[in-house]
Amino acid sequence: MQFEALKIYCDVVRWASFSRGAEENQISQSSASQAVRAIEERLGVKLIDRTKRPFKLTPQGKLYYDECKDLVGRYLEIETRVKGLENDQNVVGTVRVALIYSVGLHHMSQYVHTFGELYPGADVRLEFLHPTRVVESVSKDRAELGIVSFPKKWPKLTVIPWREEEMVLAVHPSHPLARRDGVSFSQLDRLKLVGFDSDLPIRRAIDRVLHHHKVQVQVVLEFDNIENIKRAVEIPGGAALLPEPTVAREVESGSLVALPIEGQDPEHRLTRPLAILHRGDRQLSLTASRFLKLLTTEDAGPLAASAATNGHLSHDA
Repeated sequence: MQFEALKIYCDVVRWASFSRGAEENQISQSSASQAVRAIEERLGVKLIDRTKRPFKLTPQGKLYYDECKDLVGRYLEIETRVKGLENDQNVVGTVRVALIYSVGLHHMSQYVHTFGELYPGADVRLEFLHPTRVVESVSKDRAELGIVSFPKKWPKLTVIPWREEEMVLAVHPSHPLARRDGVSFSQLDRLKLVGFDSDLPIRRAIDRVLHHHKVQVQVVLEFDNIENIKRAVEIPGGAALLPEPTVAREVESGSLVALPIEGQDPEHRLTRPLAILHRGDRQLSLTASRFLKLLTTEDAGPLAASAATNGHLSHDA
């Protein structure tokens, strides 16, 4: 039996989709289906019940997947490491990264560019998801790495603190506070804010800090993502407390003004912590470990040009 067919089967099951499994292997959906049928014919059993939507694994199919998925991953990793012995930069393969929308839009492009220059044979695939789906994606091996805000402990997941982002008050240029150099907590009191949905960790963190400073705000609109909040402030529909890096583009274009929050104490700061996740019970692939190394290297983002030519970044796994 060809190894490629086994990999196709594992990818189809991992994504619970013939089309996604086919996409992973750069083949048509019908080719992926034929590969799975060939395995079933060889084994003489049904692995997938195609009569259900979405499809379900048979008991034999689940056993086969559970026993083969690590075998496939290990084989691919062996190939990558063998090729890497010839040339330290000969890292091939794909690392899948699941991340929340705002982090992906504002931080990842430079890292992906730098990684591509360091390792031309490697590929970074980003998938932007809701925070709960980022955790699910890493837990279910759909992504090797995940990036979330306000991390906590999750079963089987290793959590690596990544960065702490200062939050600012984002306002429209016509807002009464826009000409100030910064704002105090007392100036936030009774302010009309465009806020995050109340069930999100970032909203709860903001509410705790405001409560500590005895500040009450008037939330006029709520959204579950930063992009919608920024668009509402640009209307203008109020002000918003947002991580500073997420409004850099709007500040540069002049559509928003970002005001630092003054008078914060170390114990009760308006910040957004970010963390990197991976399965603690799985060895990272060489490609994933190199990308993780890049992410956690101090000031790695701006090093795109010099890193590739001067070797400023360590290549240790």
